[in-house]
Amino acid sequence: MPGLDRDPRDPSAPSQPMALSALSGPPDPDGPAEAMRRVYRSGGESGTAAAGLGECTGWQERLARAALTRIADPGDEVMGRAVRDRGVQAALRAACGGRALPGASPRRTASYARRAARADPVADLAAAHRAGARFVCPGDGDWPGQLDDLGPQRPLGLWVRGRPSLRLWALRSVAVVGARACTDYGAHMAARLGADLARAGWVVVSGAAYGVDGVVHRSALAAGGATIGVVASGVDVAYPPGNAELIGRIAECGLLVGELPPGEHPTRSRFVLRNRVIAALTRGTVVVEARYRSGSLITARRAAAMGRITMGVPGPCTSGLSEGVHELLRGGAAVVTDAAEVVELIGEIGTDLAPPRRGPVLPRDLLGPAAARVLEAVPGRGAADERQIADAAGSTCDDTLSRLYELQALGFVERHDGRWQLVRTRRGGGTRHAC
Repeated sequence: MPGLDRDPRDPSAPSQPMALSALSGPPDPDGPAEAMRRVYRSGGESGTAAAGLGECTGWQERLARAALTRIADPGDEVMGRAVRDRGVQAALRAACGGRALPGASPRRTASYARRAARADPVADLAAAHRAGARFVCPGDGDWPGQLDDLGPQRPLGLWVRGRPSLRLWALRSVAVVGARACTDYGAHMAARLGADLARAGWVVVSGAAYGVDGVVHRSALAAGGATIGVVASGVDVAYPPGNAELIGRIAECGLLVGELPPGEHPTRSRFVLRNRVIAALTRGTVVVEARYRSGSLITARRAAAMGRITMGVPGPCTSGLSEGVHELLRGGAAVVTDAAEVVELIGEIGTDLAPPRRGPVLPRDLLGPAAARVLEAVPGRGAADERQIADAAGSTCDDTLSRLYELQALGFVERHDGRWQLVRTRRGGGTRHAC
């Protein structure tokens, strides 16, 4: 089935098929664009309407799915079950004809019919083409199979802006999300994670919003890495407006992904529904700062429900922006403090291991057990003779004296008037032990 992102004459070419290339101009009553409209309006029942469009069944399904992205809201389970159980064409015909789908209320059925009367999938595909976007459907080679874990909430299709393969990029991706009004600490941690994950070869996924999302995308791009922005609007709409430049850079260097057709603007509910796509698309989700009521926590909980790995970056206990993260950690999410720990959790078992964490190695850590016992027996203040030290160390006088001379040569102790004491050095106006 030829997709909109491949030329049927050359499957390796990223250009659009001939039928779509005609969509950017005014409708031609006898041209391929109008033929595609007749395919859509006929519900796929007119074989002659699609003459010259290639595989008729593939175009019918693509047009139907594009139409349904404007007719049904993202994550609409009623429509999702209808598509699964009846097929795309039957679900579309029912929506256009005002016939109730199983589980649909009269209000929802009427809403489907109103939206269907205004839907023009050919125009939407043309607008996407002009914006440098394509429409990816389940069954396409570029469709990420892990989205099927959403069940009836699986997207009907995805509008994708950018040249790379969404499926391939999603195979090695991790979501990093967090508060829009993040603190300096949150921004610092998000920047570290975004840059270091990108350098480690992971695709960083976030929501292209203010705060943590924006920092993560920018740091991944600055590191020369790959990033995907999952938006709650049409992929041709720069939202939020303050991130317009960033969104343009993501589309140019990475991928912008959304469920809504071109020109659509986000609403509060669409942001929440967008989060399920972020959770399903990636191998794990990291939350950097979040209040108790936070969309980032919704993303993490949806990820956990689908068996993905959820992680949180701890913050100050006195910060309200760390409350949600700490609650997530109490619920079983993993604590992470850097990219290496994230990769250890989501990477290949036994190979992508974070380096061991150790404190600084002190000179006394290098001593043998016998010498270390004698050094411990030297009093912290004042001095003692070798017999007193031997008694405290549980050793003989001869062995203790031998160890004391060894420690003297190493600069740990010194002898005055037959008594031994620790060597003290001065630093910054204070006194410290040499060990």
